[in-house]
Amino acid sequence: MNVLDYAVMALYALMIVLITLWAMRKVGSTRDFFTAGGKMPWWLSGVSHHMSGYSAAVFVAYAAVAYNMGITLYFWWALPISIAVFIGSRVFAPRWARLRIHMNIESPMEYLVTRYNLPTQMVLAWSGVLLKTFDVGAKWAAIAIIINVFTGIDPIIGICLSGALSLFYTVMGGLWADACNDFGQFIVQFVAAIVMLIAVALHLGGFHALLSIWDHLPVGHTQIVQEPYTLGFIFAYFIIYTLSYNGGTWNLAQRFIAASGGREARKAALLSSALFLIWPLVLFWPMWAAPLLYPDLAAPSRAYSLMAMELLPNGLVGLVLIAMFTHTLSMTSSDANAITAVVTRDILPGMMPNLFQRGKSSLLVARLTAFLFIILTLIIAINASHFGGVLSLLIIWFGGLVGPISIPMLLGLLPWFRRSGSAAAITSWAIGVTTFFYVKFVLNDVSTATQVAAPVLSSLVLFTVMGWMRRSPVDPQVDALLHALNNDQGMPEKSRWTQESPVSPER
Repeated sequence: MNVLDYAVMALYALMIVLITLWAMRKVGSTRDFFTAGGKMPWWLSGVSHHMSGYSAAVFVAYAAVAYNMGITLYFWWALPISIAVFIGSRVFAPRWARLRIHMNIESPMEYLVTRYNLPTQMVLAWSGVLLKTFDVGAKWAAIAIIINVFTGIDPIIGICLSGALSLFYTVMGGLWADACNDFGQFIVQFVAAIVMLIAVALHLGGFHALLSIWDHLPVGHTQIVQEPYTLGFIFAYFIIYTLSYNGGTWNLAQRFIAASGGREARKAALLSSALFLIWPLVLFWPMWAAPLLYPDLAAPSRAYSLMAMELLPNGLVGLVLIAMFTHTLSMTSSDANAITAVVTRDILPGMMPNLFQRGKSSLLVARLTAFLFIILTLIIAINASHFGGVLSLLIIWFGGLVGPISIPMLLGLLPWFRRSGSAAAITSWAIGVTTFFYVKFVLNDVSTATQVAAPVLSSLVLFTVMGWMRRSPVDPQVDALLHALNNDQGMPEKSRWTQESPVSPER
C-alpha cells in the first residue's frame, strides 16, 4: 500500500464521520437510537440487514474454505441464508415491526416479559449478551488479520483502530448511523468487489476463463457436499440460519423492528434474501480461483488479501481493504446497538427496577453501555486464539449456542406455539446449552455437524413437545399479542396493552 491507498481509506473514514454527524441530529431519544423511530425505509433496512449479516470473516476464515474446498461454501452458507430470509419475509419479519407498533418495544427481547415472564426474559437476555460478546470479538480478530496483511500493522493495533471507529459512530449515531453507514459501505463494497472480479478475470486470460476455472481446479472443489460440510451440517445450519437471520441474532431483528410496518419489513427481508442469493457469487468467485493463482498457499485465509495486493493498482488496493473492513464495522456496530438495547431495556430494569424503570431508558445510559460492550469485545478479540481461533468461534460456538437462545424468542412470535410457555422456554434453553457443552467437551470424535445440530434440535424438540403436552389455558394477554401480530390492521382498542401491564409468573 502507498499514499494513494491510505488517502482512499482516509476519505472513507471521513464519510463515516459525516454520516454519523448527520445521524446524531436524528437521535433525540432511545427510540431513535435503537429503532430509528420506526421510520427506516424498507430498502435501507434490507441493505442494512444484508450488510449486518456477515463480517470480514468472509474474506478470512471463509476465504480459506473456498480456497481449500471450493463451491461447497456457497451451498452451506449463502444459499441457505437466502432461503431462510425468504421464508422469514412471510413468517417473522412483519411480526417484528408489528411488535414495535403494538407494544412500543425498542429491544428484541422486550416482548418476552409479556409472552413468558421476567425470569425467562432475563435468562435469554443474559445468555444472548454473553454469546454475542464472543461472536463480535471473533469478528474484530478477523479484521485485524486483514489489516495486518495489507499494512503490516500489528493485529492488536488493528483491532484497536477498528474498535475506535466503531465506537464513534455506534455510540453517537445509534441505529440511524449504523444503517446509513451500512448503505455507504455497500456501495464501496460493490465497486471494490466488481473491480476485484475484473482483475482476476484479466489475470486468468479473460472473462471466459472465470467460467472455466472448474476444469482446472481439483475435482473436490466442485463437490457441494464434503466433509466436514455434510448434508447433516447443511441441514443443521439451515435451521440455525432460519433462527438467526430472522431475528435470533438481535441486530438483524432490529432492522425489521425499525421498519414502519409489516409490509415494509417484508420487503426489506425480500431484498436481503435476493442479495444473499446473488452477491456472494461475486465475492466468492475470486476466492474459488485463488488456487490457480497461488498454488500451495501456506495461509489460505490470506488468499483474498494477497490477490488484492498483487493484482490491483494502488488506490484500488485501499478500496478493497475498505470493502472488507466495512463488513466488520457493519456487523459489530449493529450488534453493539442491539446488545445495548437489550441491556438498557431488559437487563437493567430487571436487575435494578428502582433505578431503571421498565419501558423507559436513558440515552446517556444507552451510549455508555454501547461503549463498554465494544471495549469488552475488543479484549476478547485480542485473546481469540485461546478460544480456538476465528472459525471455531464463528461456526462451532455461535452456531451451537444461538439456537437454544433464539428458539423461545422466534417461535414465541408464532400462534402455532402459543401453548409453549415459560417452562418450555427455560427447559429448552437449558437442555440445548447443556447438550452443546456435553457434545463438545465430553464426547470424543464428534463431527462439526453434530456439535452444531445437537443443541438446536434438542432445544427445538423440547420447546415443541412441552407446548403440545401443556393442558393449562393460555393467558388471554398472550393470545391477544399473537393475534395482533398476524396482520397489519392492529388490535382492538380494548385489548391493547403497554409494557407496564401486569406480568403473570407462569405463561
